[in-house]
Amino acid sequence: MSWKIFAELVEMKAKTASVFPFILGMAYSWYHYKQLYLGNMLMFFIAMLLFNMAVDILDNYMDYHNATDVHDYKEETNIIGREKLSLPLVRNIMISFIVISAGIGIYLASQTSWVILWLGIISYSVGIFYSAGPKPLSSMPVGEVASGLAMGYIIPLICVYLNIYDVTPFTWQLAGSVLVMALPAVFAIANLMLANNTCDVEEDILNNRHTLVSYIGKKRALRLFWFLALAPFVFSTIAVLTNIVPVLILGMWLIFPLIYKNTLAFSKKQIKTETFPLAIKNLAVTMIFYAILFAIGVIF
Repeated sequence: MSWKIFAELVEMKAKTASVFPFILGMAYSWYHYKQLYLGNMLMFFIAMLLFNMAVDILDNYMDYHNATDVHDYKEETNIIGREKLSLPLVRNIMISFIVISAGIGIYLASQTSWVILWLGIISYSVGIFYSAGPKPLSSMPVGEVASGLAMGYIIPLICVYLNIYDVTPFTWQLAGSVLVMALPAVFAIANLMLANNTCDVEEDILNNRHTLVSYIGKKRALRLFWFLALAPFVFSTIAVLTNIVPVLILGMWLIFPLIYKNTLAFSKKQIKTETFPLAIKNLAVTMIFYAILFAIGVIF
């Protein structure tokens, strides 16, 4: 298997959705508590990345198995069928990533707090059942919420508590504060999933996947797409006003014209090969700008 094929199998281009929430968690920990455990961060980053790749492999694996014969998705679109990948090899890579990731997570929980274990169980449950099971979350109208919260919120929450477990108890106030900080990431990640499902709605229905878009229709889905694209600007401003993030985060408004332009273009035409990259760009720009501004604001 070449690197190019492996990168597509694990959706390497979408790793922004997990890497930058991780940075947000580190920035929050330093901004509010002036404390970072770099060893914990390195191990968590490896575990997080391995599991994220395993989930994307599982998604492709299950899509391949569940594809119907009414169209050529299995042979022409899915990476496994298109590149004629060995199913045992794909399955073994996926299982190896999950086992290594889980092992690191259990070790971190044993050395820090069992809160980490419970948060990890939630993350793994969402990740695995997102694609697996008789009713995968990705084929239901909850896929956007599940992916947004699991990656945009739980990743930074775990990251934060791995750094501060020895100085403060885990409380609802802490969880709420991290949620306010993480909402721009939650919205941006959920919006990428919504864009993907909007482009694939006809194909999804042929594959018996009934996502949110198939329930509310493209017109309402595009209205939701607009809200999720622009909400990060509003909620990042709220986070500044409530002293949860540095004032420098207001610089997010500098990218508003670009996000607006991309969102307008996608709302006019939803084609996977042409306009879906605009949704990916929205996610990347929003997450990168938010995380970098937060990091700079913490330093200065």
